[in-house]
Amino acid sequence: MAENREFFNRRLHSLLGVIPVGIFLIQHLTVNHFATRGAESFNAAAHFMESLPLRYALEIFIIFLPLLFHAIYGLYIAFQGKSNTKRYGYFRNWMFLAQRITGVILLVFISWHVWQTRIQASFGADVNYDMMADILSSNFMLVFYIVGVLSATFHFSNGLWSFLVSWGITVSPRSQQLATYATVGIFLVLSFMGMRAIFAFIDPSLANM
Repeated sequence: MAENREFFNRRLHSLLGVIPVGIFLIQHLTVNHFATRGAESFNAAAHFMESLPLRYALEIFIIFLPLLFHAIYGLYIAFQGKSNTKRYGYFRNWMFLAQRITGVILLVFISWHVWQTRIQASFGADVNYDMMADILSSNFMLVFYIVGVLSATFHFSNGLWSFLVSWGITVSPRSQQLATYATVGIFLVLSFMGMRAIFAFIDPSLANM
């Protein structure tokens, strides 16, 4: 019974990491990327997301609760699992270790980001271009956000590879190799979008360098 429950929890953890959490990450990066077109474009995109019908229900049941389960169970996996990087050094073992490390980083980063944006918005602050520009004007916060965004894009991309394996989609070594190439490509594209958005909040001209 315990083994069946753990199998179910791991499957659910993997699924939620892709749907809906992964989809939300892509949507969030897409909205942020509008900053490369200027403050007005970003504010319009952010306002559109804030004006969605049943927004709070969507945030609670489609984003926060799945994210909470994924984070808590992910920590359990991180501290229960054992890597063989010192003994074997296989690429996938290193990816597993990096997955655990970025998961812990993301727990801190997402908690702080939610505090700086969503929680502050509940106290009357406007979540807009100027807010993000003010946050990223600090060198410490700039580095913090760069590390956080890269951790998020890696964690999702590498987690997507694991999802394909655990759900029996990529079974053969060849299909897993192709999935590696595909997920590396996804990581590079999403990271590029995230970095352009961050630097656009500092100076729009930097996003086009």
